[in-house]
Amino acid sequence: MEFAPEDEGRSLSPECPTLLLPGLSIGNVGQLAVDLLIASTRAKRVGWLDAPSVLPCVGNDAYGPVAEGDLALPLEAYESPLHAISLIQQRSPVIKGMMVTFAKKFANFLVRSGKQHVIVLSSLDSGRRKNIDASSGMQIYYISSVSDDGTDTDCENLGFEKLAEYNPSQRRWKYLTSLTEGATPQEDVISDEDELLEDDYYPGLPFAALFSCCKAKGLRVTCLLCYCSEGDNITDSFQLAAAACKLLGLNPDKFRGNEEGGWITPLSWTTVYGPPPDMSLF
Repeated sequence: MEFAPEDEGRSLSPECPTLLLPGLSIGNVGQLAVDLLIASTRAKRVGWLDAPSVLPCVGNDAYGPVAEGDLALPLEAYESPLHAISLIQQRSPVIKGMMVTFAKKFANFLVRSGKQHVIVLSSLDSGRRKNIDASSGMQIYYISSVSDDGTDTDCENLGFEKLAEYNPSQRRWKYLTSLTEGATPQEDVISDEDELLEDDYYPGLPFAALFSCCKAKGLRVTCLLCYCSEGDNITDSFQLAAAACKLLGLNPDKFRGNEEGGWITPLSWTTVYGPPPDMSLF
């Protein structure tokens, strides 16, 4: 994985030791939350990442305030020195079967760049949620590399709930860990023909590979997760971005944006779900 700087000779700043990125999943909530954080913190693009395992894509300037024709590419790096954070936006998925390879190379890149804390923002299929509490708002779940069982006192104090389905001793979590540590896949350990169990869903998601590979490299990793469905998940992305701000100790009210709470919505969001319906139809 190679880094192509916006300005020649520039690299990711050691003054931004925390890095946020999305784990691509259902509803694109992680990507939308990173979009929101990049726009609201007024982070500046510092370069691109060249990863052959990520599908190519190209688009117009995502953040504006007006579209000037600056190309947006699959993996872009941003930094906000004022908030001491780096952000990676991933706009297209990893080729099937290459996620662990991608995550390993990405973790190596972060180590070389001097990053200390990695925060992965992602979503989970609400159809797999076992317990639903309709009396409360959206619950943020987490797993952390701070302890072997994934718990983190800081996250608990912020009101986040540890993802109960994270079980390092479960067969596919163990298999994923062995792959991140360089083991050669053994057909007699697990195979694609094995019957998938309910708990096999979680370690098969991109956030799990990113978590395991970064943890194996000694980085502190926190995954912030929410359940959602396909559709308009703008509201979910605001809540996930707000959770990231809580973890970082940032106050969105001081972003001074054009939305309630100080958020700045990206230019690309103006057409993300198309125009509103023609109310004369109803």
